[in-house]
Amino acid sequence: MRVGVPKEIKNHEYRVGLTPPSVAELVAAGHEVIVETKAGSGIDFEDQDYVDAGARIVATAAEVFDQAEMIVKVKEPQPQEVAMLRPHHLLFTYLHLAADKPQAEGLMASGATCIAYETVTSPRGGLPLLKPMSEVAGRMAVQVGAHYLEKEQGGRGVLLGGVPGVAPAKVAILGGGVSGVNAAQMAVGLRADVTIYDINNDRLAELDMFFSSQIKTAYASKAAIAAAVKNAHLVIGAVLVPGAAAPKLVTRDMLKTMKRGSVLVDIAIDQGGCFETSHATTHEDPVFEIDGVIHYCVANMPGAVARTSAFALNNATLPFALRLANMGAEAAMKADAHLANGLNVSGGKIRHAAVAEALDLPFEAWAG
Repeated sequence: MRVGVPKEIKNHEYRVGLTPPSVAELVAAGHEVIVETKAGSGIDFEDQDYVDAGARIVATAAEVFDQAEMIVKVKEPQPQEVAMLRPHHLLFTYLHLAADKPQAEGLMASGATCIAYETVTSPRGGLPLLKPMSEVAGRMAVQVGAHYLEKEQGGRGVLLGGVPGVAPAKVAILGGGVSGVNAAQMAVGLRADVTIYDINNDRLAELDMFFSSQIKTAYASKAAIAAAVKNAHLVIGAVLVPGAAAPKLVTRDMLKTMKRGSVLVDIAIDQGGCFETSHATTHEDPVFEIDGVIHYCVANMPGAVARTSAFALNNATLPFALRLANMGAEAAMKADAHLANGLNVSGGKIRHAAVAEALDLPFEAWAG
């Protein structure tokens, strides 16, 4: 199969769909890999590194799309990329369609087969291609939260871990999944006062055992979240409903009760965000303030640590990319129901029920 890797064009996105070691694996399996020039420059890979791995370099994204059968990316295709998709294409990337109806309609119009990393499942019920970036985003959430709590950044002027004689900052983490756990690990490491909120009592019990006395856990009732938001210095939104829009857990009225200079970090922003006041921001302009509360809502957080993120992502996606290239999309999905769960769009139809519901578009199950 001819596999194409365009350079990412989303604002301050430096990751790359395939690193040279991943290219080498595909080439060794008998596939041709076409890479846009400077696709890996953001993580310090030169074109020659790709040539040495067996890839062929082309000058433009248009050439990649024109020549390749499978397109491997990191972030959702931008409008000019959607316009280059054709019915014969297999697109393998993050899509996050539940918060992006124009993109969904564009992909439907293209006729391409679009498999989203974030809805591929695992036999144990996890999301293996979302997990590495959730780990990165969770850890980053604490870093950026601590930064924006600094007075110079407009924050409250609170040190996350406090010092002897001065209490640490209160950190409320909404969601006990992969992002939430990784955020908690970082916040605990900085000696913050951490509480994780979730609606799954079994999960809360697991977290209580995992962290022992290092954190507190609480059931995420509306009243509990309202109290958490009022008292916290840093609130991290880490909720996820696979394929669907994130629930709005923190309302504008709750926001008004927060301390001036507190910080919200919305990891769920790719799925529309879990704070009512959230809207997507970029690394170029990452924060905004409402009611004296700083909002960090960057939709591609892991792009800030692009080298770490690109390798972590490739570690997870490469086995699936190889399977798709070796077998073709239809045969690969028929052989693996978990990979088939990643199918969001094909043949002009929405193939994922949660995406269709979120966008109020017709759903038609894949017949494979």
